[in-house]
Amino acid sequence: MGAIRKYLKILRISLVERLAYRADFFLTTFLRFLPLVTTFLLWEAIYTGSEKDEIAGFTRDKMIAYLLLVQISRMFSSMPGLSTGIARDIRDGNLKKYLLQPIDLLWYLLSYRGAHKIAYIATTALPYALLFFWFRDVFDLPGPWTWLAYFLSLVLAFLIGFFFEACIGIAGFWLLEVTSLMYIINIFTFFVSGQMFPLELLDQYPGAMEVLNALPFHYLAYFPAMVFLEKKQGDELILGLVIELAWAIALILVSRWMYRLGLRHYSAYGG
Repeated sequence: MGAIRKYLKILRISLVERLAYRADFFLTTFLRFLPLVTTFLLWEAIYTGSEKDEIAGFTRDKMIAYLLLVQISRMFSSMPGLSTGIARDIRDGNLKKYLLQPIDLLWYLLSYRGAHKIAYIATTALPYALLFFWFRDVFDLPGPWTWLAYFLSLVLAFLIGFFFEACIGIAGFWLLEVTSLMYIINIFTFFVSGQMFPLELLDQYPGAMEVLNALPFHYLAYFPAMVFLEKKQGDELILGLVIELAWAIALILVSRWMYRLGLRHYSAYGG
């Protein structure tokens, strides 16, 4: 219980720190809306050019709803700077501050990122609420059980996103620089996580959906959005949540194992 209280206190202090920069959050949110507008215009052109009312099971309204919900998914699962920050601490020797104090690196960063997410959601709630209100006609509000499943999928997306990037950062014990690796991974996940389009568009490629369903990436954006749209229901929904939970647990265990293994070979000098 003492350890839990310690990291909850870190969460509270980090939350106060992040809320001191509200203007930065608002500016970042505004800039995030610009690519979204471009994506809307792109899909508007696709539907107009195809002269179809439905593409891969998505009407124009459902596609807009999906793209908006993906923004919420990414709000939870994206971890900008996490992997490069861990790798930099390892490379520069700053990791020793976690080794000399009764603070675990991963749990500390998890608390810090949790505070960042809470602050980000709190400070951007109004602009997102206005955006969703503007497009309210494209949504059909789900039932209470779907809301619960949606919330669980977002929390698990946060854990998957955090511990996946933590694994990449911990690879800094063996790699001099992980920035290029993270750049390649980000490009890959941008497509396979469903950020740009629903993964149903890949049904034309045999076996593509089966492969993607076995990987954790589509839980970062695609799966929570599909849960809210009630396109994942019944046994399919339960199985999806179970697999998402399994990936979260697996990545937690892998990151802990990599961290312990890396510490055996770690040496820090100076400072």
